[in-house]
Order: sequence, then C-alpha cells, then structure tokens
Amino acid sequence: MNWLKVLGISLGAAVILAIGLLIGHFGISGDEPEWVKNLGQDLDEGFIQQFMKEVDSEKIKENLRTLSKKPHVATSDADEELVRLLLSRWKDSISGLDEAREERYNVFLSFPDENNPNNVKVLTPEGVTKFESNRTEDQLTDDQKDQTILQPFLAYAPNGTVKGKLVFANFGRISDFQYLNNLINLNGTIAIVRYGGIGRVNKAINAAKFGVVGVIIYTDPKDINDGKFNPDETYPHSWYMPPSGVERGSFKENFGDQLTPYYPAKEYTYRIPESEIRGISDIPAQPIGFENARTLICDLGGPHAPEAWQGSLGCIYNIGPGFRPGNFFNSDVQVNVYNKRTIRSSANVMGLIRGAVEPDRYVMYGNHRDSWVHGAIDPSSGTAVMMEITRILGTKLKSGKWRPRRSIIFGSWGAEEFGLIGSTEFAEDYYSKLKERTVAYINVDISVFANATLRVQGTPPAQGVVFAASKQVKTPKNDLTVYDNWKSHSNRTSSQYGIIPQIGTLGIGSDYAPFLHYLGITCMDIAYTYDTRVTSARIYPAYHTAFDTFDYASKYIDPGFTSHQTVARTAGNVLLRLSDSLILPLGARDYVETLDGFYKQAETFQTNLSKYNISLEPLKWAINRYKAAAESLEEVIKKLSDAETPLKIRMINDQLMLLDRSFTNNFAFPDRLYFSHVLWATRSSSVATFPGLADAYQTAMESNLRQHWDLVHRQVTVAIQAVDNAASTLETVTKI
Repeated sequence: MNWLKVLGISLGAAVILAIGLLIGHFGISGDEPEWVKNLGQDLDEGFIQQFMKEVDSEKIKENLRTLSKKPHVATSDADEELVRLLLSRWKDSISGLDEAREERYNVFLSFPDENNPNNVKVLTPEGVTKFESNRTEDQLTDDQKDQTILQPFLAYAPNGTVKGKLVFANFGRISDFQYLNNLINLNGTIAIVRYGGIGRVNKAINAAKFGVVGVIIYTDPKDINDGKFNPDETYPHSWYMPPSGVERGSFKENFGDQLTPYYPAKEYTYRIPESEIRGISDIPAQPIGFENARTLICDLGGPHAPEAWQGSLGCIYNIGPGFRPGNFFNSDVQVNVYNKRTIRSSANVMGLIRGAVEPDRYVMYGNHRDSWVHGAIDPSSGTAVMMEITRILGTKLKSGKWRPRRSIIFGSWGAEEFGLIGSTEFAEDYYSKLKERTVAYINVDISVFANATLRVQGTPPAQGVVFAASKQVKTPKNDLTVYDNWKSHSNRTSSQYGIIPQIGTLGIGSDYAPFLHYLGITCMDIAYTYDTRVTSARIYPAYHTAFDTFDYASKYIDPGFTSHQTVARTAGNVLLRLSDSLILPLGARDYVETLDGFYKQAETFQTNLSKYNISLEPLKWAINRYKAAAESLEEVIKKLSDAETPLKIRMINDQLMLLDRSFTNNFAFPDRLYFSHVLWATRSSSVATFPGLADAYQTAMESNLRQHWDLVHRQVTVAIQAVDNAASTLETVTKI
C-alpha cells in the first residue's frame, strides 16, 4: 500500500476519533468551553459604532503636527525619531498593541550631494552663465528655513554634465518625441518636459531613444494650479503650488530594492551589479520650479508647439531647438547632476493584534512613514489616521473589551518614496506566510488629498466591504452618507447593482503594489479627495515640495481635520469588518463585470486573431464557468445556518481569501519584475482588457511578425488559465 494512503487513513481515523471524543464529552457533560463559543464569533455592529464615535479629529491633528514637524526623508535622523515614536505608541501599556517591533533592511538609495547641488544652466558659446536654476525653494514660511530640507532632485537619476540646444517635448511621451523628430533633429539636445501623462523616469527613457542627452522636468501651472502662476495666487495665499515649488521623486520603473529583486535586502543577500538594474534612466535629469521653467520655455525659438501642448506660463510655447534672438540666443542649456547612491539601513515598524479565533489569518493595514520634505499630506496624513485607529483599538484591547477574530498587522513602511522599498522587502521576507494567510491589505497613504469626497481604488472583491462601511459614515459637510456623497461625485452604472460609486483600479503608486502584483492579495487604497468638477489639478499642488507642511494641510487641505476623521472612520470600519466577520465580506461575483468588460474589449481583436487561428471562445467559456461558480458560492453563503461547522466556514473563507491569488501567474510577464496578477498588471496599451493580451496585441499589430502573434496566443492562454483557475477556486473543493 502507498505510504501516502497509509498516512491519510491513519490521520483520518485519528481526526474522526478526536471529534467523537469531543462530541461525547460535551454531549454528556453539557458544558461548552469558551473556545467552542468563540468559534462562532461574528462582527459586532455595536462595537463598530462605538469605534467610529471615538475617532477624534483633534488627536489626528496633533498626530499630524508631530509627524510633519521636521523633514524626514528615509533613513534620516528625523525618520528614525518617528520609528521610535511609533514603537512607543504601539507598545504603550494603556493603548498599545499586542506586539510592536522594527524590521530593518539594508536598501539601495540615492541622495543629492549637499556640497555640490544639482542645477540647470544656460551657457553662452563662450561659457558665460546667463541663467542658473534655483537651488532651494523660496522661504515663504518658517518651514522652508529648515536646514535639513533635501534639495530638489530625482532619486537614482544618473550623474553627469550634459549640454545641448533646448527643446520642449510636452509630457515626454513617445508620441511627443515622434512629433518633434519629424520636425527637428533631436540628437544632442536637452528636453524640457512637464510632469504628468506618464511616469517620471519614462520621460527620460523615451528621450534617450531619440538622441536626447538630458532632461529637465517641471510642473506646469495648467496641470497643477488651474492655470494660476502669479505669487499672490499661490501658497501661502491659496493651496496652489508657488512658482519656486519643485516636485521631487523616484526616477525608476521598478519598485522594491533595486539590487535585490525578489529577495529581502538583508546583510547576507546577494546584490546584482548596478549595471544590471532595469528600468532606470541612462541620461541625467533634474526637476525645476515653474518660475525657472518659464524663463527657459518663454525664450525658446522654433515653430509654435501644438495647441494641446500649450501651458500656463504666460507665453506661447515654441519647440526649439535653441532660443529665439535675444538674451539667450545661440546659448546652450546644461544639466548638472551630482547624485550619490548608497546603501542604508531603513526600518519598517510593525504592529500586531493577535486574533482570538483565527490568529493565522491576517488583515493588513499600512502606510509609509518617510517623506521627501515635511510630508504633511504625503504620507503623514495617512500615518496620523493609522495612529488614531491603533489608539482606539489598542485601548479596547488592553482593557479586555475586544479582540478581533483574525489577526491584524499594521505596517509603517520605510523608504516608500524611493520606490515602495519597505513594503516590497517585507513582502519578499515573508512571502510564503503572507501569500498563504493574508485576507486583505488596506492602504491609506495620502488619507486626504482634499475635502470633497471619498476616493477608493481596489480589486473587485473589496467593493462590497467598502460600500458597507461608507454607508455607515456621515460626511463632514452635509447629512449625506460618505457612500451617497461619493456616488454623487464619481459613479458608474453596474449591471448587477445599478448606479454605484466608481472604484478605481490599482497601479503601482503606493505600498499596495507588492501585495497585489507580487502576492495576489485583495487590496484597496482609501482616501478623501477633491471635486474634479471644481479643479483640474492632477494631484494636490504642494505634492513632494517643501510646501507640503502642517500649515498647508491645516489651512487649505482639511481645516478642522474632519475629512481625516471621516477617512479614519471609513477605513477603520472596513478593517473591523474584515477582521471580525464570521464570513469574509469579499465579493466573488463582483469580478464578473470586470471579466465581461475585459472580454468585450478583447473581442475587438478577434478579426485579426482569426488570421492566426487564435480563438477567444475558450476564454468566453472560462468566464461563464466563473460566473456559475461565483453565483453558486454566493447561494451557499446565503443558505448558511447557525449550525454550520467551523470547518465549513473556514473552507468558504479560504475560497474568498484566495480568489485574487487564483488570478496570478508567476510566468505571465517574464520580462517584468514582480508582476503576476493577470488582470491588474500595468499596461502600455489603451485598451482596457487583460493587460498582457492588450500589450502583446499592440506589439503584433505594429510589427506584424509571426513571433509577436505567437506571444498574443500565449497571452490568450494565460488569460484563459487565470479565469479557469479562479472558477476552480470558487467551486466545491471536492470538484476536480
């Protein structure tokens, strides 16, 4: 007899015997131990209401004041102070958690040289400097006088001094450079581009393909300030970015530590050579403020830029190359970058509340701690909210009034601004445990962009729990619930539910990325934001500048901190539902509309796919199988009774927990680090369908090469397999 069968028979007999003994014992004695009663522990709506009542806007305000008092770039002394602050709060005997500790990683970072600042110059043919960019932002309040403020730079931008004629390249997209390349010679030029449209580093990567040797990036008032550029219209007189404001940022495509992909950056870890890092720029780049950009762009010669490229600097934008007759005529632009790359110790601060019934199931809640300067909004608004949530729950925990059904893990991530490093290293470090046991991850980074409405991004299974929470919270400005107010600002028509709030998709913009794309965990990102009918700002205007301060936040983003309070109530409500509900409040059926939408878009490819004998019919069958499985599981959940066994509850919960995981394929995107979720990997194609298929189809249509159509066929297979796997996960576990 096979030894596995022997083991199975023996184990089965032992389990049956144990169950029989327990039933016999408790049936005879009539006693029911506490642990048996706890197995049925379910969500306490009264506790949720009490939690929300205790969220204190004044405490959030004071948290933010403390967190944003000093500039606290990753690994700085001020960052380490905040590590100690969080540890002290989470270890507090009255309001602390069960456990709090720091997790350290030796990570690859990049900083400007304090003694040799980066700059942009205009040089005459004789080498005379006619213009030099500001080295610091204007001191408009005492906050900008802090000597530890990190000068404007782009982390990981390569060192170098490059010089050439200036051209204006709009957003720096491939299409922008193609347009210029048809009109002028780009070889050896310097391109000035505006933020937006695509990622920072992609502007330089694209530029290098056309022979550009250096890039200058600025924020156009049209994109961030609703066109306002005069000092008396901007901060400190309003929320708009002042003319000297410079957006700092990470200048690379891939998240996580760049030298240790897929492995935690510990002392023992193998590190690849810097020359093997993928997704960074080969040419120097430097950000400047729009007052400096105005000096350069408004003096450019050459043809007028297209109407769609015109901004709000108060002049007609020309494309160059070079300057028109006048002060800068015949002059070159020089970009000087002196960044330093180094390895430093960065800390995550982790807090734990152990679950009473299912301690091996984790609900995670996190935000990063580090900022480019004071970081009042990004990220301290999120950390201030997290600290208030943990204060309330910690107090209930320490007083013995509450313990969640499942364990809750809080994470204060380090070095996020350098590319989601702390969260990614944690995901790598605990890969197996997190992948097998994590129910969901809640991210609250910038908790308040502005004070108009809720904004949520997430995977479809999270939709129901967010809706349920938002229906129980009142908005700070009127009698509407957060749900109804949200629906009035941003909505869509659902085939299942009618008109509902719009939940956005998750990219790689914050710490949810490694948990979603690498581990396949259901994720959501929760924030309050502005009314897009009132402003066209692409993000809050002080983003990543020296003006993102407590003064800015308290005057212009959320006076009274009631929107912070609203986010804390909503996110905390979601957290409690996920940690305390007997049946996980994750919706399997909510993926149906996504799959139908993706298929409908993919159908537009079918005419060309047929030429290569590629059919989408198996994909349609897989989606129909998924629909049937999701509906069947939902019916099972509806019919559950109080007499259900804990094992059946656990089985259903595992099906829901593992749903997003079932859409992952570690081989789906072989050329891309970390991406494994077949539905939510980022894509370059504008077609909203399975991302691997969309991008492969776009490439094949451009090249018409057989090898590229083979890759399309492969991606169709990847999509079919992913949907089939998800359907199988939802079906009865005994069905093979």
